[in-house]
Amino acid sequence: MRSTLIERFDVADDRVKQIVADTIKDADDGELYIESSESEALMFDNGRLKTANYSTDEGFGLRAVAGEATGYAHSSELSEASLLRASDAVSAVKSGYSGTLADAPPRTNRHLYSDENPIGSPSFEAKAKLLQEIDAHLRAADPRVRQVSASLASSWQHVEILRADGQSVRDIRPLVRMSVSVVVGDGDRQETGSYGMGGRKGFGEFVADESWKHAASEALRQALVNLEAVPAPAGTFDIVLSNGWPGVMLHEAVGHGLEGDFNRKKTSAFAGLMGQQVAAKGVTVVDDGTISERRGSLTVDDEGTPTNRTVLIEDGKLVGYMQDRQNARLMGMAATGNGRREGYAHQPMPRMTNTYMTSGDKDPAEIIASVKNGIYAVSFGGGQVDITSGKFVFGCTEAYMIENGKVTQPIKGAMLIGNGPDAMHRVSMIGNDMKLDNGIGMCGKAGQGVPVGVGQPHLRMDQMTVGGTRV
Repeated sequence: MRSTLIERFDVADDRVKQIVADTIKDADDGELYIESSESEALMFDNGRLKTANYSTDEGFGLRAVAGEATGYAHSSELSEASLLRASDAVSAVKSGYSGTLADAPPRTNRHLYSDENPIGSPSFEAKAKLLQEIDAHLRAADPRVRQVSASLASSWQHVEILRADGQSVRDIRPLVRMSVSVVVGDGDRQETGSYGMGGRKGFGEFVADESWKHAASEALRQALVNLEAVPAPAGTFDIVLSNGWPGVMLHEAVGHGLEGDFNRKKTSAFAGLMGQQVAAKGVTVVDDGTISERRGSLTVDDEGTPTNRTVLIEDGKLVGYMQDRQNARLMGMAATGNGRREGYAHQPMPRMTNTYMTSGDKDPAEIIASVKNGIYAVSFGGGQVDITSGKFVFGCTEAYMIENGKVTQPIKGAMLIGNGPDAMHRVSMIGNDMKLDNGIGMCGKAGQGVPVGVGQPHLRMDQMTVGGTRV
């Protein structure tokens, strides 16, 4: 691979830079985003290798920003002709407009992950053999196992961001994920369990025996717990959320509402509340894209801005938003390194990286012991959130009753129902055990998906609505 992606165009670098400069001239901002990527995915399902995909892609996206308007064009052809056609289309946004070009993002020399391409190591054959071994291991572990699905996915993305002044920023981003899902059965009843892990690194630690066996045993454990579960009750309960992955509720119910575009357009339930108490005292929420090798981390975002540790809620007060460059400028705020895009065919927008609640001072056992009649939610599956109202619904994939301060019967079908801002005021105890998820998060917004991280400590939330089938 040549050292820069600009060199992949069929004309001299200076010609590419001149076209970009001419396109963005008189605009407020803009860039040429160039991407080259590889991806691979293998899935072993029901005793056989079901899918094995490998793909490569490259292309560019050219953008000019004029006030609230954006001109954007993209192509998978790295040529002068396609760049000129894109420039013609993008330049239309500047018609009659004369702006002042924003300063370039600050530079950074940090490296949050290696340049290693995870696709070639282990080999395809070794990966397929490992998935088969996971399947055999689980089937031998318990006679109630009826189906096993195991997958390995990896990608390697090389991006370069060129600005009107000729400054360029490059980043090489590895990403891997391992997932295991198990179906167990007893008579006519069947239940599932799953476990996943990953990050911006190679496969090394994940394919080690102790690592994949832990993933397999956790998926089986959850499935067997659900096989013994009784229908969840419906009503109002005190809720204890486990640490780690349950932070996905925070991500959805609160995180999206703190992205800059929703607040600039006043379509967020948090719009206009800067400096106000939006959560219980003790609640501090952070978005941090600077954590080494985490799934949601980036050395620079997709506009070239170095990522940050951005405090969003501090001791219950709203103190910050996640910003890309356009929304930050229009709101008179600083860009926070949260301008993200799925790929070259997409425009950047404010997106989360690794979003979590920081630790409090309570022992998790103390939190559980404080609940007389409630529910302990250990893991969540799918959920739905309305950004404008803040209303959410989340399904629990592993949950238990709490009776007189003790965790008792597992339950199934529990749905946690609430409103993001209201739910944050219901936090009454915060554990001292903040943990990030295992590296499996994916976030969707406006049709774009990007990898993210979530996390939190154990939490007690008072008098939350639970949907269930047992009254």
